[in-house]
Amino acid sequence: MLKIKEIFPNLLNKKIDLVQKVINGSSVKPKPKINMTMKGPSYKQVIVPMNNELAKKFIKDSSIHVVNINCALKNIWSNTIANFIQVEDKGIIITTNSISLISDLQEIEKYVKSSLTSDLEQVSTSRLLQSKFYLKIVGIPFISERINTHIFSDEIENVLKTNHLFNNIVLASKFCIIKVSPKSDMSIIWIDIWDIQSGSNAKKIINRCFNIRSFITTVHRTNMNLGMLQCKNCCK
Repeated sequence: MLKIKEIFPNLLNKKIDLVQKVINGSSVKPKPKINMTMKGPSYKQVIVPMNNELAKKFIKDSSIHVVNINCALKNIWSNTIANFIQVEDKGIIITTNSISLISDLQEIEKYVKSSLTSDLEQVSTSRLLQSKFYLKIVGIPFISERINTHIFSDEIENVLKTNHLFNNIVLASKFCIIKVSPKSDMSIIWIDIWDIQSGSNAKKIINRCFNIRSFITTVHRTNMNLGMLQCKNCCK
């Protein structure tokens, strides 16, 4: 330390200590990593909803089902591979090596139903885990000057049901119509939708324009609400 002070007389004591530690080869120990005992749901999982008894019946031959599912996927030239099957409260979950495409979901559903021919009515459509996406529709007055009436929720609901842009859109909750500000005459329509992790359905309608009455409105992305992401396919 004395030699360091002689070489760098203007160096502060704290910095001299750091230099000494480097010379001696000692360094600050890294913080230990915490091993998590719980893991969130993966988007590389396919849910096939069914009752618990049927799921337990299906899982008995899980190793055979994995092989057969992979054969079925290979036949449609898919790169998706089923790794294993497990039983959950809402049915069976098939974990794969990558996020499944629509064609993969259809093939998996087809195989599961063919394996449970006597209980087809109790097997629902296969699906991926989904999260909420938050959007807003702007460009429409809160009160129309032409007919001097408020924008009614029935009108919005009818547009969302009939317009081709929203064909594959599933609302996570009822939309909400509010004024942009107390002094503004414009409105915002908040809509929350369910979509897979990639947000493929949301991307199709973001920045797209359509008519509500005679007004041209636009869909925009907005900030997510505070709170945990929920999935309609795995959360009760």
